[in-house]
Amino acid sequence: MKKLINLNVNGTEYELAVAPNRTLTRALRDDLGLFGTKEGCGVGDCGACTVIMDGKPVNSCLVLAVQADGSEITTIEGVAGAEGLHPVQQAFVELGAIQCGFCTPGMILSAKSLLDARPEPTEREIREALSGNLCRCTGYQKIVEAVQEAAKTLKRG
Repeated sequence: MKKLINLNVNGTEYELAVAPNRTLTRALRDDLGLFGTKEGCGVGDCGACTVIMDGKPVNSCLVLAVQADGSEITTIEGVAGAEGLHPVQQAFVELGAIQCGFCTPGMILSAKSLLDARPEPTEREIREALSGNLCRCTGYQKIVEAVQEAAKTLKRG
């Protein structure tokens, strides 16, 4: 039996009928067509499915859609603004923190969440915030540098 839920995703209100066992990842991808949220491992180990839910990064593969009822969700599609890429996105591009790109949406959302909470994080705080996101391509250094650069850009306003 499906349950009606309400989600605010990237500033838009949605009402969805979902099965009780449907994950937030599947609801975002299959029901809303937001393909930036990747399904990697499906067990919360890789971070490819990271979204921001009510201000905190979460592995959407571990959240049932019914648990997200009434929540505010930000996916990678909601990060850029009318003026262009968010500073985290821009820094990832400029500093070569993107290779295959599969982990990038989750990395960017984890980094954005960190910078929203801690505008001047230490390198250790950045590494801890990104620790739930696995990347098989970059070696993480360029990703950390991109987050540091984004913090500087955001500070300059």
